[in-house]
Amino acid sequence: MIDTIQLKLTADDVRGVNFLEETPCYLNDVGVHTYTDDETTITGTVGNLKIYVKKYRLKLENSLCKWYLGDNYKTMRRGDVQCAVERLSDTLHLPVDKATVTRLDVAKNIIVKHPVSVYLNHLGQMKYATRLEQPNSVYYSTSNKCLCIYDKNQEQRAKQEPIPELYQDRNVLRIEQRYRRRVGKQFNVAAVTCAMLYDEQFYIQMVKRWKQAYTDINKINDIIPNFECMRTVKEFKDCAVLAYVEAVGGELAMCSHINEAHKQGKLTNKPAHDLRQTVKSACRLGKGLTVKSEAITELDEKVLKAIRYYR
Repeated sequence: MIDTIQLKLTADDVRGVNFLEETPCYLNDVGVHTYTDDETTITGTVGNLKIYVKKYRLKLENSLCKWYLGDNYKTMRRGDVQCAVERLSDTLHLPVDKATVTRLDVAKNIIVKHPVSVYLNHLGQMKYATRLEQPNSVYYSTSNKCLCIYDKNQEQRAKQEPIPELYQDRNVLRIEQRYRRRVGKQFNVAAVTCAMLYDEQFYIQMVKRWKQAYTDINKINDIIPNFECMRTVKEFKDCAVLAYVEAVGGELAMCSHINEAHKQGKLTNKPAHDLRQTVKSACRLGKGLTVKSEAITELDEKVLKAIRYYR
């Protein structure tokens, strides 16, 4: 499930190695650059991987999955990660397993029944994350990570890259958790090393976090009135409120809109309080009044299935 990574290997990790003198001979498309600090940087590639070399450190970035498996539609399992790191170590003549991971993308492509836009329309807010919607994707961003859900085939077409035969004329939804910075802190360790990426316990934790990120999204469900449970006009009105709340992304999103209007002076204290209470009351009443979208039920099942075979 690992895709894009950024790795940093320093002279402290590899004693006695001068990266500038020893590494460039193993690279393709080599270029030499001198920047304002007068420190020489050599750039090059190993397949699709980009390598940046300075005297005391080396940085590597791009899709490890594409480099090892040929494209990033495939799922890079734990054994694949270990083999890829070993091959990369042999190629660069460096112990890549000792490198520190400074960015990590954990991703899975899921073939779904309907166009990807159908599923995106049912993805609401996520607590503590900023939601950004694009025509073919939804992003949930925090300061250090981002959950991206998007149409993988549409992305390939936009990049003018080939779509593997298995995925042609299919609806391919990609769920991608990007750890963009402070990777070690997010996994409660001093640093995540490349060797940890194929450690069984760490890999299991990584996959579970991928699934949990998807689970944390508030799903926007289809609403139908349950007249068997409805006894009063108030309950009918609560059902209507609930339908509207779900349409704008759920309780958290609706309360956020109310709070914003309050701060802007469009609502005074009492109306803002009363509206929040109305929303909370309708959401508490909601059990039995909502029916899950068939599309979300399908996606939930496929996400759960995806983590059963993580090794």
